[in-house]
Amino acid sequence: MDELTRTWQELIARPEGPLAVRFYLQPIMALIFAVRDGIRDAKQNRPAYFWGMLAQSNQRRDLMRSGWKSVGKIFIVAIIMDIVYQLLVLRGIRPIQTILVAVTVAIVPYVLLRGPVSRIARTFEHERRRKHAA
Repeated sequence: MDELTRTWQELIARPEGPLAVRFYLQPIMALIFAVRDGIRDAKQNRPAYFWGMLAQSNQRRDLMRSGWKSVGKIFIVAIIMDIVYQLLVLRGIRPIQTILVAVTVAIVPYVLLRGPVSRIARTFEHERRRKHAA
């Protein structure tokens, strides 16, 4: 079995093996932080998260810092839990797999949801302000 095939098989086996609950809990935690931060972005009239990182270089550093502050702990826990899984099941450590899993369960859900939440919250915020102004 070549390295790529073995890596793929080990990655797809994770959600069914020991510690599988992390594949549900860690993305949920990332989503909770994304919702919180997206609402905060809307209240502070900041751009949608991912779009802001791509298009507004003057705010990129602040946006990245803000995102990492929220998702960093989840990312670290994902790394630790994947290493524990690897030691228990694979009897070794696969650093590339660890990073792939941590990015998938922590960072991807956060980045995908924070911007849309911000846009939705901005709509509600504008409505709320319009009602209070009337």
